[in-house]
Amino acid sequence: MITVSGLTKRYGDKVAVNNISFTINQGDIVGILGPNGAGKTTTMNMITGYISSHAGKIIIDGHDLLEEPSKAKASIGYLPEIPPLYHDMTVKEYLSFVYNLKGCAKKENIKKKKEHIAEVCEVVRITGVYNRLIKNLSKGYKQRVGLAQALLGDPPILILDEPTAGLDPKEIVEIRNLIKRLGTRRTILLSSHILSEVQAICERIIIMNEGFIVMDALADDLTMRMGANTRYGVRLAALDDADVIGVLGALPGVAKIEYVGSFEKGTIDFIIEAEKKTDIRRLLFDECAKRNWYILMITPLGMSLEDIFIQLVAQNDEQRALEAKNREKGKKEKQHPEKSEEKDADRQGEEKDGDNSDGNN
Repeated sequence: MITVSGLTKRYGDKVAVNNISFTINQGDIVGILGPNGAGKTTTMNMITGYISSHAGKIIIDGHDLLEEPSKAKASIGYLPEIPPLYHDMTVKEYLSFVYNLKGCAKKENIKKKKEHIAEVCEVVRITGVYNRLIKNLSKGYKQRVGLAQALLGDPPILILDEPTAGLDPKEIVEIRNLIKRLGTRRTILLSSHILSEVQAICERIIIMNEGFIVMDALADDLTMRMGANTRYGVRLAALDDADVIGVLGALPGVAKIEYVGSFEKGTIDFIIEAEKKTDIRRLLFDECAKRNWYILMITPLGMSLEDIFIQLVAQNDEQRALEAKNREKGKKEKQHPEKSEEKDADRQGEEKDGDNSDGNN
């Protein structure tokens, strides 16, 4: 449904999106995850045709966005981070306006205006505020009206930018559930910088940082690829003066141990993290049995999405820094090639001296 190839966007010297490529198939619910400034919104704006790209190709439902913009955009329902609402209109007036603006009456598969708008309102559950002014609605209802305008015309693709931004916890859960229901018969691409948001809604996660894609994987596979089941939650029964953390933290293969608290009398809860590809459970059991400590609970936690995200972004930052360093080094060598040749000659001389020294000995 969506194919992006070599997409690039620059703002002056700043490269906001740097040569990214991905494909989203029909029926997928995909989340673009990244910190503020990662390039998520810019990517979505280019996919929807809201802004142009400097390089790359975008195919929407079989239509090239540059060659057939009207056909490509007709397949998309877009909800930007700030919903495009007219606050002095009622919900009824606004949705009627959007229906006309999208030319829904010309589409063969769309019902008559009144029926189609009523159906969309029922889906997003705003029928009860149909005749109210938009400016008098809560943030959550405004977001629902924004979703309603995206759904008008029954587009097969929904693109949602930070769909739960600024909502309270109850509204967040309601919007999440609504997006899941919408995803049963549509392709959905959404962005967020909230890790739990993407994890709760999406089947696949694309992680961006500084304009690059640093990971593209199924949500269920992501923790496995980063080394899952290296963390365990443990509840232990031991004497009050027992140095549980010190003893178990010193076991071979233990990378980290963290005290959590005591939730039952005479017990201690902690999180123990093993080195990658190391199963410490047997060693943990043997050590506890030897000291008459009783393991009441041990739960594999895997690697949290937060840990994965931080690790991936850190790796990406290190890679970018190394590339920048190498580029700078290359520039200096081009500007002063004689110095580079002198260094090579000195290095060869040192190696030759070392060979002669070995021969003399």
